[in-house]
Amino acid sequence: MTPDTAPPQLVDSHCHLDFPDFDGQHGDLVTRARAAGVMRMVTICTRLQLEPQVRAIAEAHEGVFYAAGTHPMYAAEEPLVTVQALTALAAHPKFVGIGETGLDYHYTADSARAQAESLLVHIEAARRTGLPLIVHSRNADDDMAAILAREHAAGAFSCVMHCYTSGPALAQVALDLGFYLSMSGIAAFPRSTEIREIFAAAPLDRVLVETDAPYLAPPPYRGKRNEPAYVVHTARAGAALYGLTEAEFAAATSANFDRLFTRAAGPAR
Repeated sequence: MTPDTAPPQLVDSHCHLDFPDFDGQHGDLVTRARAAGVMRMVTICTRLQLEPQVRAIAEAHEGVFYAAGTHPMYAAEEPLVTVQALTALAAHPKFVGIGETGLDYHYTADSARAQAESLLVHIEAARRTGLPLIVHSRNADDDMAAILAREHAAGAFSCVMHCYTSGPALAQVALDLGFYLSMSGIAAFPRSTEIREIFAAAPLDRVLVETDAPYLAPPPYRGKRNEPAYVVHTARAGAALYGLTEAEFAAATSANFDRLFTRAAGPAR
């Protein structure tokens, strides 16, 4: 493959390579991703007890970085994480973000208080480390907007709203705070008109792309297991949304990733 025919270089800003769906397949996943032009990816730990396994995947593969936190759906099941535990992880050179954390009222509204308490710990860790907060928000727009605005006013931090599928009001709050919105395969689904409209209204320099693999595979793989290589299909939809070539959109979202995830910026390592 010559430089002229190589695919545009992309970043999968959010995936879960430690999930059982990928057991024993990490080398092949990374190889397929690179062949598709996905040279860097961030694998996310959702329970801190699993951090060693997630870290090991990042250590074993060039271009794979990691983040860790307590997913809001597990906030009531897991011990409350401490700021000290999260900041200690930041000593690792491939640790690039705090989370994912957030609020999820779709299935776990009964643990809203525990989720908010956990979110506040993660926010403080993001402040202290200077690493970006990775936020999951589902059916919790008003509470999420209020917490993010109040906490940012109390002390700035950077943030990405991962797999953004919430409404336009929360998107505007996040953008006004200087945060980023991440586009998943859902944005490429035919019926996701409102989500595409939210991204179309967002500044291009505040948009990332992700897979959330093994979930949310974009067409033509919808309903199948997702993997980092498939982020190219989401990026293709994003390019069309902004009226850009695939190479232009890839360059823009990669630059955005570098600006936010400063530890993972530059050549893969």
